[in-house]
Parts: sequence; structure tokens; C-alpha cells
Amino acid sequence: MTLELLVIGKTDSKEVAALVEMYARRVSHYCRFCVTVLPDVRDTRKLTTRQQAAAEGAAILRQIADSDFVALLDERGEEMRSVEFAYWMQKRMNSGVKRMVLVIGGPYGFSDEVYARANARLSLSRMTFSHQIVRALFAEQLYRAFTILNNEPYHHE
Repeated sequence: MTLELLVIGKTDSKEVAALVEMYARRVSHYCRFCVTVLPDVRDTRKLTTRQQAAAEGAAILRQIADSDFVALLDERGEEMRSVEFAYWMQKRMNSGVKRMVLVIGGPYGFSDEVYARANARLSLSRMTFSHQIVRALFAEQLYRAFTILNNEPYHHE
């Protein structure tokens, strides 16, 4: 299976970018993995939050094939413990999914069209995090999931 982490906009923080890169390298030991950064929408001062989310949504949908399994990181998504998430990932891999696209949207969430296309919604917490820091947190959880599935001594339970 190929995993793609699809995000909106470049990370402002070198430290966050370094963490994402570190975990991306680690995840790449288990499967084909890439992080795709879509450019920020321009001239957002002229747009409402819904218009900005719609513009980001159109860019996201252009990156997704009909056969892709799409999971959105969303504050109203399903919450799981790390072990549950690992088994959730395993179930998708076992089901024959060839490409899973995990999407972190912009600061105003997703458009209705992106929600309609999604196969799943996941939440890291009921707390709200910046869409920048979520990249590092989720990349770490992907790495943790693979170490759990491979019985490696990273996760302690």
C-alpha cells in the first residue's frame, strides 16, 4: 500500500517541518510514503472562510483518484487509541487498498465536497490543534502504528 499525507500550505516552523520529515523517513521503512504539500490559497482576505475551504477542497480533490481510500483528519472524526489506530490501518492494508490518502486541511476545515468524497474521518483528540502541529503529531502516530503492527519496542502499553 502507498500512503500519502496531503496537507495545505507550507509549515511556518522549521522545527515542525523537521519532525514531519523525521517521521516520514521512519514510515518509509514500512511502506511507500510521501507528504504532499498543496499551496496556500492566495488572496484570502477577499474570501470568506467557506470560500477558502472550497478553494482548498478543489485542490485536494484534484489530488485524489477514484480508487483511493481517503481519510480526513477532522475534529469530529473517530477517536482511537494508538493500538486501535494501528489495527484500523492494518484492516485497510489487508482489504486491498492500494493507495490511502490522509488529508490535513487548512485552518477552516474541509469543504462539503471533500467531506462527501471521504471514506473516513479521524480525530487525534477532542482538543483543537493548529493544522501545522497536527502534521507532526499525525506523522508520529503513523510511525507508531507501524511499530505496533511489527511488534517493535517503540510503543509501551
